[in-house]
Amino acid sequence: MAAARALPPPPVCLIIPPSAFLLDERVFVTLGILKVAAVLEAAGGGVELLDLSGIENYDAAVAAHAAASCARHFGITATTPQMPAVARIAEALRRARPDARRILGGPHPTLVHTAYKRERAGGKPGRATRAWLDLERLFDVVVSGDGEAAIFEALRDGAPREIDANDPASSLFLTDERLDELPFPARHLVDLETYRYQIDGVRATSLIAQLGCPFACGFCGGREAPMLRRVRMRSSRNVVDEIVEVHRRWGVTGFMLYDDELNVNRQMVDLMNRIGSAQKVLGVEFRLRGFIKAQLFTDEQAEAMRRAGFRWILTGFESGSLRILENINKRATREENTRCVQIARRHGLKVKALMSIGHPGETHGTIAETRQWLLDTRPEDFDVTIITPYPGTPYYDEAEPSPDRPGEWTYTYRKTGDRLHEREVDYLAVADYYKGDPDGGYRSYVYTDTMTADELVAGRDALERDVRSSLGIPFNPSRSAMRYEHSMGQFGAGLPSHILRATEGASSPLA
Repeated sequence: MAAARALPPPPVCLIIPPSAFLLDERVFVTLGILKVAAVLEAAGGGVELLDLSGIENYDAAVAAHAAASCARHFGITATTPQMPAVARIAEALRRARPDARRILGGPHPTLVHTAYKRERAGGKPGRATRAWLDLERLFDVVVSGDGEAAIFEALRDGAPREIDANDPASSLFLTDERLDELPFPARHLVDLETYRYQIDGVRATSLIAQLGCPFACGFCGGREAPMLRRVRMRSSRNVVDEIVEVHRRWGVTGFMLYDDELNVNRQMVDLMNRIGSAQKVLGVEFRLRGFIKAQLFTDEQAEAMRRAGFRWILTGFESGSLRILENINKRATREENTRCVQIARRHGLKVKALMSIGHPGETHGTIAETRQWLLDTRPEDFDVTIITPYPGTPYYDEAEPSPDRPGEWTYTYRKTGDRLHEREVDYLAVADYYKGDPDGGYRSYVYTDTMTADELVAGRDALERDVRSSLGIPFNPSRSAMRYEHSMGQFGAGLPSHILRATEGASSPLA
């Protein structure tokens, strides 16, 4: 490990894949890969950043740039819904640069590898094993877990095909202390001006103050992955330093704290107070949003958040049904969820309620309970999704193959016996399970003993329509996509500057 850091790494091209399943791709910057870029820059290596968010014909852009670039390593990050695009990118790289090393990291390989290790340990190869072998077929090196140290292992000569940075015993696994030592994400490698996000009318961007969530919701990815399950904290001072740097450099005054649950941090009130003090020193007023855990929310936290500039909080209440809250192992009661909304309201905080349907035991009655809870609590906004069992979720990892329905699996919540049936999803080919297809509506790849997949979709649509109408909450979807054209810009690879950026010294057409 130390030897790998002794010399500057070779030039690397890092790629942010598109997310065509989203209504608007250019909202939040992908911070994980920008942290990897930052450590490479700090080590003296050249970095190219290919940001394909919102690019319609992204594989053409990849092929054009790869053919012109002198980079020998191409690193891609991927969430599960991005995998169909990532598979196309990998193939474009293989054709354009068969000599280059293709490296994959991010949440999807981390989740798949976790489930794969579980199958391997149990001696029962299954769908996770097949999913992992698919990744190894597409990429020369696949990284599971934290990428900031693992990237140096992936770049060295003779790197292994499989790098496990998801093991707390490994030197590649980040600690609290190491998080504070890392450089801030290399946001200068993307064009923040082309990202469109506002909080209460002010320009905003995303920030991650801590890692991990200790809870064990059945639908949630990474419950067996230490990278995503173990809470790791940056110091309050370090977080505020990043906020101040982003404000001073880019003039941003809005921040979306994209931590899983802000209030699992016992120092959360101190962090809020420090953010408030920084604003006084800077002579500005920030606007913030973030996620909180309902049953941990207190008046003290709400008051501190309001002082810091929060006007919105987001909470995964998930359901208004006691039965469903039990089946998903939410560890929050309906009363605690209602109390959370009441606390927020007392302190002038608006609530976006994040709801989901399609859980074990879901019925027309449980969906009606969710509808009624929303009408009773009257959040300022809400979102309703149909769940999909991702690799690394208990719904996926603990499901058993159906003996009489090939390609289907069944998860059973043991405490109640309620079941969830899952159609096999080819994560390299489809992504419309993620909040549906923006052009064609939702699709469900799950069903329950009492509701078909189509009935779940109809129930979701009716719930959203009825509640928005009753509460007067508008829904204004918007999409935008750009096409890469060889005539765009005056760069050697034909890429406009907001798609490709490089550090000084990187061996790219821009250098």
